[in-house]
Amino acid sequence: MRIRDILRRKGTTVATVRPDATVRDLLAVLAEHNIGAVVVSSDGASIAGIATERDVVRRLHEHGADLLGRPVTEIMTTRVRTCEPSAEVDDLRRTMTEHRIRHLPVVEDGRLAGIVSIGDVVKIAIDELESEREHLVGYIQRAP
Repeated sequence: MRIRDILRRKGTTVATVRPDATVRDLLAVLAEHNIGAVVVSSDGASIAGIATERDVVRRLHEHGADLLGRPVTEIMTTRVRTCEPSAEVDDLRRTMTEHRIRHLPVVEDGRLAGIVSIGDVVKIAIDELESEREHLVGYIQRAP
């Protein structure tokens, strides 16, 4: 299975914030969409970084409530791993596990094309196992 298959199921909408948005703005987007990460982008197509709930929590511990008025650029991850829609889900699962990444933007032709979470990857694995189980049960029940 490929990443494009996940995007077909979940959609390609990606929540973004501008680099000059405040951490407070970031938290509003996370809460509004009930998500754990947003892509930081000045135009909705390029990727300047990614900001997650974990980034906020870790920096709040260091800086206190003053952090809420600071720009997202102060907390975001700038070295963002990405994948293409043609990437294999199994390869992405390994990358996410090895590098402890929970959200990976999908890029096609240099533009943001979606985002995949570890939850999306796990859901696909569970769906595949369930389908395989159903086939095996059907096969066993038809056996003479």
